[in-house]
Amino acid sequence: MNAMLDIDLIRNEPERVKKAIASKNTDSKLVDDFLWFDAKWRAITNRLDGLRARQKQLSMERKIDIAKQNKEVIKGVEEELKVVEVKRDEFWMRIPNIPSDDTPIGKDEIENKVIRVVGKPKKFDFKPKDHLELGEALGLIDVETAAKVSGTRFAYLKGAAAQLEFALVHYALATLTNPNVMRSAAEGVKSGYSGKPFVPVVPPVLIRPEVMRRMGRLEPKEERYHIPSDDLYLVGSAEHTLGPLHMDQTILEKDLPIRYVGFSTSFRREAGSYGKDTRGIFRVHQFDKVEMESFTLPEHSITEQDFFVGVQEYLMWSLELPYRVIICSTGDQGDPDARHLDLETWFPSEGIYRETHSADLMTDYQSRRLNTKVRRVDGKTEFAHMNDGTVFAVGRTIAAILENYQTKEGEVEIPKVLQKYVGKKIIS
Repeated sequence: MNAMLDIDLIRNEPERVKKAIASKNTDSKLVDDFLWFDAKWRAITNRLDGLRARQKQLSMERKIDIAKQNKEVIKGVEEELKVVEVKRDEFWMRIPNIPSDDTPIGKDEIENKVIRVVGKPKKFDFKPKDHLELGEALGLIDVETAAKVSGTRFAYLKGAAAQLEFALVHYALATLTNPNVMRSAAEGVKSGYSGKPFVPVVPPVLIRPEVMRRMGRLEPKEERYHIPSDDLYLVGSAEHTLGPLHMDQTILEKDLPIRYVGFSTSFRREAGSYGKDTRGIFRVHQFDKVEMESFTLPEHSITEQDFFVGVQEYLMWSLELPYRVIICSTGDQGDPDARHLDLETWFPSEGIYRETHSADLMTDYQSRRLNTKVRRVDGKTEFAHMNDGTVFAVGRTIAAILENYQTKEGEVEIPKVLQKYVGKKIIS
């Protein structure tokens, strides 16, 4: 059974759950529908327990004919239970996670709250170009040919842009596997917190529908690319196949936290963004991404999310890109999220901050569905808590670098920390 919220929470505090999911723009009637089928399921289960106990007694008393009749009744009740259980679980699976106490209540991104702003946007003595204009002029980005080959919202990254991509990936992996840097990032969040490095992973980009459903990321299906011949979905992020790494496993407490950093190509249909960000490589159907995923003890999960954000900020600070950290409102969260933070990077051509990173705390929402548990030192087991977060959405980061590092001459300087990977200081 792939549940999401603790069933006792829904049964014992239905009004709290209703209020919480309503704040995420979800119909609270889901809770009533679940409870109705749950009550029916419990009644049938009790009846079935009674029939099975009677069957045992009849067998002991050698009342063969009555036992035969009772067995047929049991079969019928078992079938009835299966039908009710499927219906109940359908509603259970659709109930989103409950937002954290510090999540702002709001209908959409307009009610997100800024936590801090870091770095000052550069003042240009010329009108800054957008990343596509720069990319096309320098032979870095080709969307016209990509449109002929693959359709709209695809792009070729060429020359120094391709080098920048792998520079970012190399730099990300070098940073997240560095014990000293991770220890420093952890100390910046909480004294004595684990600075355990990340394990690099190149995960599959195809995933079974049932596993994607257990991750709580199958919906909305119109966002996903599906391959009917194999009944597989293309992932929208490395997290989709990093999260199931410990599916149906119990992790020992001493092994936590477990942290992975994955690199993969990601695919999104962007069905709900018609006419939005159609220019350039900010919102495309195929993009490469470096992603964090971790498994922790429940009492450490919020600190772990803050640690993820600390890692993101370290990378942005080292790239010398102005950014701000925001906490997303209930209406701007995904269903599995209990707490959602974003980093937004300054884009000079538009004069605004745009989302480049996210950090999602799922608490035990995904781990319940994935059946990923932790065994405590005392032998007791409970569900692990899970976090995921962006290291680099590569295309968006390249776009931000092009815009923030452009010169009056139409060239682009390369951030100092990436120069050794690219082998040059300026793109001309």
